[in-house]
Amino acid sequence: MSIRWCSALLILAAAAAMPLPLSAQTAAQKQPQPTAAPPVVPGWLEPYREPASRLVGAAMVDTSAWRRLATLTDSIGARLSGTPELTRAIDWALEEMKKDGLENVHAERVMVPHWVRGRESASIVEPSPHSIVMLGLGDSIGTPTGGIQAEALVVHNFQELESAGPRVKGRIVVFNVPFTDYEQTRPYRSDGPSRAAKLGAVAALVRSVGPAGLRLPHTGGLSYASDAPRIPAAAVASEDADRLQRMAERGQRIVIKLEMEAHVEPDAPSANVVGEIRGREKPDEFVVIGGHIDSWDVGAGASDDGGGIVATWEAVRLIKALGLRPRRTLRVVLWTNEENGGRGGRAYRDDHSAELRNTVMMLEADSGLFTPVSFAVTANAAARETVRQIASLLTSIDASTVTGGGGGSDIGPSVASAGIPAISYEGTGDYFLLHHTPADTVDKIPPVDVSRAAAAIAVMSYVIADLPQRLGTGAQ
Repeated sequence: MSIRWCSALLILAAAAAMPLPLSAQTAAQKQPQPTAAPPVVPGWLEPYREPASRLVGAAMVDTSAWRRLATLTDSIGARLSGTPELTRAIDWALEEMKKDGLENVHAERVMVPHWVRGRESASIVEPSPHSIVMLGLGDSIGTPTGGIQAEALVVHNFQELESAGPRVKGRIVVFNVPFTDYEQTRPYRSDGPSRAAKLGAVAALVRSVGPAGLRLPHTGGLSYASDAPRIPAAAVASEDADRLQRMAERGQRIVIKLEMEAHVEPDAPSANVVGEIRGREKPDEFVVIGGHIDSWDVGAGASDDGGGIVATWEAVRLIKALGLRPRRTLRVVLWTNEENGGRGGRAYRDDHSAELRNTVMMLEADSGLFTPVSFAVTANAAARETVRQIASLLTSIDASTVTGGGGGSDIGPSVASAGIPAISYEGTGDYFLLHHTPADTVDKIPPVDVSRAAAAIAVMSYVIADLPQRLGTGAQ
């Protein structure tokens, strides 16, 4: 073999060993992967093969759901509770649902908190000036006029914070906790500021709760403890948190200036949006699906949770458009104020308390639409098995995986109150890269992912609403 050919082969081998760029990795991940033999569809599901096929077919050849999501996020944008944008989104959804021919379309009034971000900034003052990319945490108080300037203390966990003891007093505490998963890392955002305040901190900066990358800050809510002073708190980009850590490890004195105009206005009127297909035999039994129509005030709320509301809404629209009317009433709800209060979910529980015992299942789509997807279920063994079998109708669109741990912030109050079987549509994929960031825009969501979600949710909710027996009461 010639030296030239040897060199060429070595170059090709080296290139093959190099990691793909992110865009290429994403494209590769989206290519169809070999799968195991599809599960056998149980005999009792045979009557549902044809409607399931129709629903999937109609969804997967149509991009109107994605276009609706684009209209919401482009023309209205971010929808923080208490803002005119959220009111516009609610009015728009009501009008569009009526155009779709959904039944009993109406709004259910909810009073919601109105937190205002205002202008904000953070910067390193010593040892040398450097800006910090940040977003104030939802419901944070602001700083005094002129801001807060104080020495920083960097910690990696709550144990380090407690061990610092008196050194915390008068400091700006920086929690530099790398993202593992949302449930493990979120407490530093929600509880960290109050825990630091109890020890005398004057402000808190929390490393963004999300994968590192491109100095992108992730906002989100905090929960002030009743037994601690309220201090200003913000999320900072992971790169800035790491910079502060390196400086601290070198023994450098770090002084930070934080300015935030955040404040709270009086509660504002809002609403949950409701639309239905009334059941043909058992109209007073309900299957309820939906997501939340509000969002944080950064980005456009596309994946959180514009995609969730559009996919569940589209599922009901498809069922209606194909002339399918299940035994039970199928209801879609676009809840308000999930992000910074959860009042929409609690209001629904209270407004529909008499119906909860006749609610057969609740499904929430608030975990992204990205592939791979699954249905997570919290219910008795019989219900979980039924959901698993129904999902076998979705192998053609790679949506047949069923796991445990279903639920959601909006359906949670009702589920807990009445023991209702809970399902969540899970498509986390790249979700936490965008979660609560300025980058949560519709261009990140492939139209096929919206169509797949609508198809899968349509089949799952239609079959459950049409079962001869209630979900979880035994073999079908």
